[in-house]
Amino acid sequence: MGSVRRPRVRWLLRAVVGAVLVAGLVIGGTAFRVWQVARVDDRRPVDVVVVLGAAQYDGSPSPIFAARLRHARDLYDQGVAARIVTVGGRRAGDGFTEADAGRRYLVDRGLRGDAVMAIGEGSDTLGSLRAVAAVADQRGWHTALLVSDPWHSLRARTMARDSGLESWTSPTHSGPVVRTRETQVRYIIRETAALLFYRLTHASVETEGSGLG
Repeated sequence: MGSVRRPRVRWLLRAVVGAVLVAGLVIGGTAFRVWQVARVDDRRPVDVVVVLGAAQYDGSPSPIFAARLRHARDLYDQGVAARIVTVGGRRAGDGFTEADAGRRYLVDRGLRGDAVMAIGEGSDTLGSLRAVAAVADQRGWHTALLVSDPWHSLRARTMARDSGLESWTSPTHSGPVVRTRETQVRYIIRETAALLFYRLTHASVETEGSGLG
């Protein structure tokens, strides 16, 4: 009887060790891709630059959001696209959507009103990008350059392409999210988990206050 149990125990241990190794490879490989894509600025001529929303306070973008908007303006000035789209919905009690706050920020700093569009739909990245993809389909836009924080780039690009919008990323490398190594590590861990969750469920993870939902 004991001789029968030992092979079973060995098989179970091997299965557990194998599962742990596979899980480690998947998590490690995903974290590496998050880090790798974060380092790439894949700017190119596109139909539209899309600025992913983050927190805003009574119509004023948070430091994270403002850093994204400044980067998008630089891309516009370089002729990457003739239009910027700001996205992001409204939280309970807010007087402005993130998209509206972003548009106002850019127009107040000299961008022509007809060069920036606010799409204030979606409570997270996935919802916002699906709304952008729907508008893009209506207006004949086929390509987009996504502006967000570096660690958010891979998941945002994945969601945009899954929504039918051919997309690349040009992350901002200024602002609170990239200021310290500890912050960078924390966001890489968060984005790795969020991307794995999305790949398993095709749903977004709400990361309130970060703009990385």
